[in-house]
Amino acid sequence: MLTVIILSLWETSGCGAMTLNSTALLQVSARTRGGGAGVYSTQSRRRRSWVWNQFFVLEEYTGDEPLYIGKLHSDLDKGDGQVRYVLSGEGAMSIFSIDEDTGDIHTTKSLDREQQAYYTLRAQARDRNTNLPLEPESQFIIKVQDINDNEPKFLDGPYVARVAERSPVGTSVLTVVATDADDPTYGNSAHLVYSILQGQPYFSVEPKSGVVRTALPDMDRELRDHYLLVIQAKDMIGQMGGLSGTTTVTVMLTDVNDNPPRFPRKSYQFSVPESTLVSAVVAKIKALDADAGPNAEMDYRILDGDGLGTFRMLTDPHTQEGLVILIKTLDFETKTSYALRVEASNRYMDTRFLSAGPFSDVATVRLQVEDVNEPPCFSPRISQMAVSEAAPVGTEVGSVSAHDPDASNCPIRYAIDRKSDVENYFDIDRQSGVIRTSRRLDRELSALHNITVLATESLDHSQVGKAVVLVSVTDVNDNAPSFPVEYQTSVCEDAQPGQIIVTLSAVDLDEPKNGHHFLFSLAAKAAWNQSFVLRDNNDNTASVLTWRAGFLQRERPLYFLPVVISDCGTPPLSSTNTLTVTVCECDLHGNRRSCVQEMSALLLPEGLSLAACQLSMKIAGRAIRRRRKEPLIIDDERDVRENIVCYDDEGGGEEDTEAFDMFTLRHLNETKRSYHVTAPEPPPSREDKHQLFQEFIEDRLREANLDMTAPPFDSVQTYALEGSGSAAVSLSSFSSLTSLESEQSYHFLSEWGPKFRKLAELYKDREGGGAS
Repeated sequence: MLTVIILSLWETSGCGAMTLNSTALLQVSARTRGGGAGVYSTQSRRRRSWVWNQFFVLEEYTGDEPLYIGKLHSDLDKGDGQVRYVLSGEGAMSIFSIDEDTGDIHTTKSLDREQQAYYTLRAQARDRNTNLPLEPESQFIIKVQDINDNEPKFLDGPYVARVAERSPVGTSVLTVVATDADDPTYGNSAHLVYSILQGQPYFSVEPKSGVVRTALPDMDRELRDHYLLVIQAKDMIGQMGGLSGTTTVTVMLTDVNDNPPRFPRKSYQFSVPESTLVSAVVAKIKALDADAGPNAEMDYRILDGDGLGTFRMLTDPHTQEGLVILIKTLDFETKTSYALRVEASNRYMDTRFLSAGPFSDVATVRLQVEDVNEPPCFSPRISQMAVSEAAPVGTEVGSVSAHDPDASNCPIRYAIDRKSDVENYFDIDRQSGVIRTSRRLDRELSALHNITVLATESLDHSQVGKAVVLVSVTDVNDNAPSFPVEYQTSVCEDAQPGQIIVTLSAVDLDEPKNGHHFLFSLAAKAAWNQSFVLRDNNDNTASVLTWRAGFLQRERPLYFLPVVISDCGTPPLSSTNTLTVTVCECDLHGNRRSCVQEMSALLLPEGLSLAACQLSMKIAGRAIRRRRKEPLIIDDERDVRENIVCYDDEGGGEEDTEAFDMFTLRHLNETKRSYHVTAPEPPPSREDKHQLFQEFIEDRLREANLDMTAPPFDSVQTYALEGSGSAAVSLSSFSSLTSLESEQSYHFLSEWGPKFRKLAELYKDREGGGAS
């Protein structure tokens, strides 16, 4: 390819068509006559045949005939019909057509520049016979020429804008923009001018830029808060015949704080019942403010008046009302009216408008107190009294007083709300209000009584006042100290003298002012005790120590120590508490291996002689050991029924049959009550005490029956009393010990008094070798 420089001269011909006469400075090509492709030589120079560049056509042509655009012509065309013109490219043969013989180009359709502004086509001159190109293919453009056929349009309209009220003249509101689809580079079809059709004289618009501005000063939102503008855009620089389009602009004036609050009235009056509760709203007032939003928010306060300490003011955040609130109870009999001077002021200020005056207002509020029938009032409402728990019934505890606060001063009647004194410990005098005890008091049951006293108007029973009376019950020393728990202690058989086996403490339901101080000692009836000693530690505890060494479980499995505990009250009280000591077999390290736990769990029946029970248990142990030593031989002479006699009551001698029910003793196996006792329980009856000991014997009998070394027919029977009709025949079963060697001396029986005289005689004869 070679660069070609063309010198062109265009001539207008017809309807925008152009012909091009051109002169080639450099020969581009030479065609061979032999057919086939042309071969171009650079050795010869000749005149170029034809070249074209651009055509124009007006848009929106509406004629009936095809519109002539221009003509293509080659210098090689001699007019003999040997040259054929060919057109290709955008719209060829559909929008544009060409005469093959003459090269005339026409358009067959109406064109719209806004849809397509130009078309790129290619033209070629060919030999009609050989169809070979006479010239290289050349490209040209058909440009659609614009006409003013599109009006301006506001694509972003309609508009909404805001501007502050009282803005100065020339304040920019917004900018409107219109577009025109016509060609802005050709003529004035797309040159726009803006104008305002509606909205004057308040606003204006700049003709070229479309900026909308305020045109009047001091526009007041409270008078008119919005404006509707109509803006026009016209093409052809606004000349006659131009096209135009319009849009609307809604301008909202925003608020500024240019109005102070004002009370509609300078004086307000309200009525308030004297029974109104504290913190209640007693009045509402409202100052008016023409502004809106935060600019209308205000604060209320009391400037002065005689109700400064009785009322206060708050602002309702939703309604912007001033709320007068009661902060102190009202009393019609004391003060019947109040006057307040209140102020309402804007919360937020705009310094631009302060010169117009103060942004606050003042009004007077008068509050008239209304009289109501009030219930009686106690003075004081809470009273504290004290009474001793030893006070007899009818003792005066104290008194209460109430009065009618109304001017009528109605008489008062007093009563105790029984819901607060269910057990009727107190009474009150209806007229005087004196409170007295109606029952014996017990501080250990209830140390404080909280009772409610009612005061009722005698003429109007619906008016009731209440007061609280706290009655403290003072303590007296009416409870003896005792063990805090049921001690279960033990001692090893190999225990040494002076060994502490348990440390005792005490409790007392009383509460002396200076605290408790307990004294511990062994009961006088335990003076015979040679096994244990009690030591008072002088700190409200006592220690039990062994007095001797060597305890044998088989001889005596249990010891009962009566411990006396005394307090230092006035008067001092004491109680005797039994400590049960179980003898246990222990290893070398003092760890218990076996104890008679079931006997230590046995409770001592009330009224039963301690020595008698100890003796009975000794005899039971010896009888059981005796059976275990006997061989399994059935011998009629040894077929005996051992009897364990336990005396805990003495009556009229041998003929007394009223002490016990013999029917119960004959049906031992029908009673299956557990001897485990839970505390606290009511004191056992006479039958319950004997039933307890009876069950203990049954357990021992059951134990003996399960012993494989004892005869299966042996048994133990217990009778509590023998008389002329006794089923036991003899006084006791000690004769069963005739075949058993005496293992212990029973001289101490003669020292136990007349109750054990018979036993002493029997054992004395036994030890002397006589027959019982």
